[in-house]
Amino acid sequence: MAVTTLAQALRDASSRLSGDEARLEAELLLSHALDKPRSWFYAHAGDVLDESEQRAFEALLRRRHEGEPVAQITGHRGFWSLDLAVTRDTLIPRPETELLVELALDRMPNNRPMRVLDLGTGTGAIALAIASERPLADVTALDASPGALEVARANAAEAGLPVRLLLSDWYAAVAGDVFDLLVSNPPYIADGDPHLRQGDLRFEPIAALASGSDGLDAIRVIARDAIAHLSPGGWLLVEHGYEQGAAVRTLFTAAGLDSVATERDLEQRDRVTLGRRAPA
Repeated sequence: MAVTTLAQALRDASSRLSGDEARLEAELLLSHALDKPRSWFYAHAGDVLDESEQRAFEALLRRRHEGEPVAQITGHRGFWSLDLAVTRDTLIPRPETELLVELALDRMPNNRPMRVLDLGTGTGAIALAIASERPLADVTALDASPGALEVARANAAEAGLPVRLLLSDWYAAVAGDVFDLLVSNPPYIADGDPHLRQGDLRFEPIAALASGSDGLDAIRVIARDAIAHLSPGGWLLVEHGYEQGAAVRTLFTAAGLDSVATERDLEQRDRVTLGRRAPA
């Protein structure tokens, strides 16, 4: 193999990858191949990669060229202040979901306990982000996938955060329980959406992505039963697709929630709808 420095390897890999995040993806893959943090690259740009390191990096690049998501190749994804394990049993945490966390924290005072329920937790991203910022909160997280719960438990243990994790089909495992805040990033893509067969989505669990002919089946269940699981004045916050804001607001209002509104993400697209159970 030709002599290749770290800087040359990153330039070459960035030119071979596509998309706005080509350089970032190259750095993440090389970081994984070398078992070094990305910050290490800046002081070692002139270091020469040995043959085994080059082969390891090339193998990772081939997997990415075949469409496998970087998060599944490396087994990790950053979310909020957390480094989360990711597998094919879980949805890959995405930056836009941080809006849901921000809106939840806005409704959680620092100085008193609150009961929080995360429905469809996946990697545990939302529940763990909230628990990391509100130590007094009693956070419960549910998922219907045993594989996803295993990942979430590992992430909770790694972060040292006391989140209660339960196997559950939506609210089933918390029948009769009441919470001050309900949060969810449920599946919301229509079953027949062609995007499910494209890009990173091909490698993620279909049950965490698609929900009925219009993508709203899961949100219907979450909204319908929210009042029964909310304390007076408690909030429900749900992430959804950018074209679903109006439909989700209708579902929230029909379920008896008030103060219903939709918040937009950084690209000014409908992203999170929230509603409140009226105070007593």
